[in-house]
Amino acid sequence: VADLWLIYSKPTPANSRELWTLFLQCSCITAVIGGLFYNWLFASLEYSWHLSVAVATSFSLLLLLTLVLVHPARCVFTMVMPTLGTKQGRKLLLSTCIMIAAVNITPNIISNIKSILQVIQCICRNSSESLLNSTALLDGAYREFGNAIQEAVHSIHFYRPMEGQLRFSVLKNSSFIYQQIHLAGEKIGRDFLAAQVLVKGSAQVGNRLVAAFSMLCLCFESAWYLKNYLSDLHFDNFYITRRLEQLAVDSEAADLLQGSSRKLIRPTGLRLTREELTSCLVQAMLLSLALLLMLVVVATEHLAFSMADTAVTKASQFSTVPVALHIKYSAKLRISPLIPQRDLPLKEFDRSYPHYLTFSSAQCRVTPPVPPNPSVLLALGLLFCILYSSIFLQTYARRLCRAIAAAFFRSWEEQRALHLCRELRLQRRGH
Repeated sequence: VADLWLIYSKPTPANSRELWTLFLQCSCITAVIGGLFYNWLFASLEYSWHLSVAVATSFSLLLLLTLVLVHPARCVFTMVMPTLGTKQGRKLLLSTCIMIAAVNITPNIISNIKSILQVIQCICRNSSESLLNSTALLDGAYREFGNAIQEAVHSIHFYRPMEGQLRFSVLKNSSFIYQQIHLAGEKIGRDFLAAQVLVKGSAQVGNRLVAAFSMLCLCFESAWYLKNYLSDLHFDNFYITRRLEQLAVDSEAADLLQGSSRKLIRPTGLRLTREELTSCLVQAMLLSLALLLMLVVVATEHLAFSMADTAVTKASQFSTVPVALHIKYSAKLRISPLIPQRDLPLKEFDRSYPHYLTFSSAQCRVTPPVPPNPSVLLALGLLFCILYSSIFLQTYARRLCRAIAAAFFRSWEEQRALHLCRELRLQRRGH
């Protein structure tokens, strides 16, 4: 492995064997990166299959030529891997979380709200039909009552107090009501579908922009680090490396590494400086805000499902409301006001008309509520665990970037070690 890394980090291969070894190494790397890049374009960013294949293939071929021919580009590409554990890598993971929420959680929320509206629409249709039937009941009752009155009037041959029939107007245009309810339901469905498409499209475009910007920032940050490493001897030069220890021992000044006023750390150690720890805590607070927003979206999904499940279940269990129309009629004919005992009773009317009002959705076709997907919640939880761990690993990722740069430019690392050793000597003389 050490020999392979030495060949990979050399500026120029020494012979044909090293050249073919470097080519095979770069070919394996580009094959793996190309496959991951295709899966990222197609599955996460939701580009078309043909476009994903074309872009991934072109990117792989260009990357292969660049890695084989350009030594600094090979160093920058190698530093991109640990840079994924820094702020730019977290941006990519956050964009992935947003896309997962937009594709899986938002449609569930809209679908559950749509189920609630379907229940309301169904109850309105059934209740309106029940009320229309009650008007038909009133029509029948009043017809019978009117006929009874007419029979009583016709039984009096010498005096008729009224003529004609009792009339009752009934609303019979029920199709108009059903049509209006149906049109209202269709309009609500179209509005929700448009909202769903808009949310998904906006999240998709935003995710693609964030992903492209984050990838550019990853490459730029790695190139910026390498540029500062090669141009500034003071840049990120406070590590106790093996070469620095050897220089201190050779100059018989090993106490420089212990008694220096500069805060030197070992690149392979686990100790974090105060500045590094403060930066990690600030990044953790900012990430907690994003986590809070994501928890609000997840809680909204659970709340929408709970409401939809309750509405669909309870609305179908509503019992009918019994109502009854009771008509009692009696009349007497008084022949003479002075002789009350000579009143003649006419035909009496005493009937009940039962009816049931329906406010249930048991007979309607309602879209069942969509429960939250546990795998989506698990994926979001794992991604946020990686995000939080990357906050504290970004310091070690930066140290790894320095180790990679030192391996690719060994002569320049020698000059940096000599410069740091001279500074430590000057500090000791000053004290």
